[in-house]
Amino acid sequence: MISLIFTVLSCTTKSKMGGLALYTVRDAMTDDAQMTLKTVSETGYAYVEAAGYKDGKYYGMTPSNFKAFLKEQNLIPVSTHQSSVTLDNADIEMAHAKAAGFEYFVVPIPPMGLFNYDTTTNTMSMTGGAENLANILDELGKKAAKAGLKLLYHNHDFEFIKDTDGIVPIDYLLENCDPKYVNFQMDLFWVTKAKTDPLAYFEKYPGRFKIWHVKDMDKDGKFAPVGNGTIDFARILAEKDKSGMEYYMVEQDKTFTMKPLEAIKVSHKGIKSFGFE
Repeated sequence: MISLIFTVLSCTTKSKMGGLALYTVRDAMTDDAQMTLKTVSETGYAYVEAAGYKDGKYYGMTPSNFKAFLKEQNLIPVSTHQSSVTLDNADIEMAHAKAAGFEYFVVPIPPMGLFNYDTTTNTMSMTGGAENLANILDELGKKAAKAGLKLLYHNHDFEFIKDTDGIVPIDYLLENCDPKYVNFQMDLFWVTKAKTDPLAYFEKYPGRFKIWHVKDMDKDGKFAPVGNGTIDFARILAEKDKSGMEYYMVEQDKTFTMKPLEAIKVSHKGIKSFGFE
């Protein structure tokens, strides 16, 4: 009987794979974070990326309580998106991230008021220039290292487009940020949206993309569950070692006619079909 139980538990553990960016299920996390995390675990995800830090808590839980609840659900806290970080509050935010058990502290947009979103055109941009952002990221990266964390910057599409000075921001960041302190989370949807090939960046900047956002795009250019879109993830996955990828997170910003908790199930099947492990 003990042997049978061990076998069942082993099979259950082995069936868990990949990560989920909790931004995908943000509304459900607001409604009932604990029940949502149970569903994420039952769906088969092995680790998560948070996007719900506020007032020193993760989804209303203290960092230690959040860490403990994830452990109960067999979920590993890998990364956290912290859009509120500044040079002034970084030490406390990073202390909370460390207490919650995260390995990576992710800057999801240009911080400190540098990010712009135009609701009329539905486009993103930043102010201050690439050099300014690089300097900020280096300082944050040093603070992260001191806190026992690793800092990543997450891209959208605008970083791949030349700014008014003729600079491609993502290229500037990759070439000028100190890789000892700053690396990157590549969002495969937004790279594709910018009409750029992820493999070209893996080739030019090997080892710099520690986490991927695995997010599909339908034929109309909208977000789609993994496997229900047009991105050739198998081709990208073949170069994971060159990219430096250590973790990947399924993400879908909007799920349209499908409920997010259903979409993450479709995507979990999708990552298996592409050969993710």
